[in-house]
Amino acid sequence: MRPARAAERPRVGQQTAAILFDFGGTLDGTAVTWKERMFRLCRAEAISMTPEQFDPVFYRADDALVRAIPDTLSLAETAQRLAAGLGAALALDDDAVARVARRFVDDATSAVRSNVALLSELARRYRLGIVSNFYGNLASVCDGLGLRPLFGVIVDSARVGWTKPDARIFTHALEALDLEPGEVVFVGDSPSRDMAGARDVGMAHIWLTGEAVSPPAPCCPGDPVIHSLVELRRHLL
Repeated sequence: MRPARAAERPRVGQQTAAILFDFGGTLDGTAVTWKERMFRLCRAEAISMTPEQFDPVFYRADDALVRAIPDTLSLAETAQRLAAGLGAALALDDDAVARVARRFVDDATSAVRSNVALLSELARRYRLGIVSNFYGNLASVCDGLGLRPLFGVIVDSARVGWTKPDARIFTHALEALDLEPGEVVFVGDSPSRDMAGARDVGMAHIWLTGEAVSPPAPCCPGDPVIHSLVELRRHLL
């Protein structure tokens, strides 16, 4: 299998046999990253800091979990550990940490549930997969959320050793599907990780932007830009 050259880059709907999704910010939220969500929840606990001040705090807590937690850990347990790492850095008490974790999980679970009907429709027509930068327990998280039966391929960066936008993580998913890049569409919320990575291996890609005030320009001319996953219906169903 070889990546398509730029001139050969496929468009959504052309010979599509499978759809790959990002997880965090795509399947469990509408283009709002875990960092942004944790920042809002910590701010609600009277933590006074700017997003720029919060970023390194989050990344330290986030990085500390990669390949360091059991692969059986649920979303709730993962959020609790992430919140505890943030709490230790921000001097949050145990009750505040528990609230942050619980609210995070409630929001993520609600977002996933709202997407299940669409994903079920897509699964009847296409093979589905996930390619995500995660901690090593993404399959267990998907099990707990009831998503596992819908996805034949789940690629967790901590399990395979490559992170998006590295072409190898996308190629690994393509090999697991036994499909060529032109037969697969990638859906994600990050221009630098999802769109750039999919583009570089020759996959068509759809950018989930959420409720952006000004519609952003697509990664490549003519690429779809959507505000919510339900808009995939008009492109893929």
